[in-house]
Amino acid sequence: MRTDPLAELSAAGVSVWLDDLSRELLERGDLEKLVADQHVVGVTTNPTIFASALAKGERYDAQLRELADQGASPDEAVFAITTADVREGCRLLRPVHDATDGVDGRVSIEVDPRLARDTQATIAQARNLWDTVDEGNLLVKIPATQEGLAAITTVIAEGISVNVTLIFSLDRYRAVIDAYLTGLEQAHQTGLDLGRIHSVASFFVSRVDTEIDRRLDAVGTEQARNLKGRAAIANARLAYQIHEEVLASARWQRLAAAGARPQRPLWASTGVKDPAYPDTMYVSELVAPGTVNTMPGATLAAFADHGTVTATTMDTTYDAARTLLDAIEGAGISYDDVTRTLEAEGLAKFDKSWNELGATVAQQLNAVAAR
Repeated sequence: MRTDPLAELSAAGVSVWLDDLSRELLERGDLEKLVADQHVVGVTTNPTIFASALAKGERYDAQLRELADQGASPDEAVFAITTADVREGCRLLRPVHDATDGVDGRVSIEVDPRLARDTQATIAQARNLWDTVDEGNLLVKIPATQEGLAAITTVIAEGISVNVTLIFSLDRYRAVIDAYLTGLEQAHQTGLDLGRIHSVASFFVSRVDTEIDRRLDAVGTEQARNLKGRAAIANARLAYQIHEEVLASARWQRLAAAGARPQRPLWASTGVKDPAYPDTMYVSELVAPGTVNTMPGATLAAFADHGTVTATTMDTTYDAARTLLDAIEGAGISYDDVTRTLEAEGLAKFDKSWNELGATVAQQLNAVAAR
């Protein structure tokens, strides 16, 4: 009997989102088909995704020509192009948004990553993105830097829904939750409808294994090698434990009684980097109700083909996850140093992609203007 792994994943309480967006996906009907046939109920984007989209084909030429005629700068053109794609994605997913009472049917767009260390500039651009896209099922992505935390509180308090991105450490995840709850409390004080404010917290997965595995290889012992490929899942499971503890807290119960929606954990960076590992492991090992898993197209296709939904309940894994992370510390690998490194590298990668995106757009604007 043929199974439908993505349907099983959805039935287990995991929202299936696609970590990809391009004009090609929109105009060819590919995204619409994924929503109809593959249980996709949301979309995430980042600078790398947009840089890849702009480098392909001619679907952006008409808009680029119009922007060139207007004398738009590369930054202005990037803003116009990305918000146009995200707006169309939001409209396509509006029926899902309506059917799920606003929980899903969401599309994310990122604040310029070059602003990640500037609280006020992040707030200003989050407002601009929210107003420009002008679709209620938008999520504005803000990195979980120290400077980003204050921005998250401010924009949540104003009623802007947020996807908090680049979360690697458990302590930073706690701070992200606090920023969200503080924003909700402030929104409640000013009379905003809390039920219209949504948030996900994007906890990155595969990159944790990539960095810790590299350090375990450097340690070189058999004991260290036996710890490889396990840290990322353990880390994410402990994040879900924190999520459950927050939902049981009196602070959250007060907000929930006022109509607030929980900030859902979102498993990001779920494409497997090491070919030695099963290509669906960051999906099948993180099945928990009230979560989101955003997958690159290849991971989504792999899970649809041969993914499995495990029967293990998350709370039975917490002790083992903590023991595993303790063992990695015991092998001489600093968890705090790993997560600091990953945040810095993540910001640098997004900066690089954003700069590449700007350079591509500048080149195309010049080419169009020269015709």
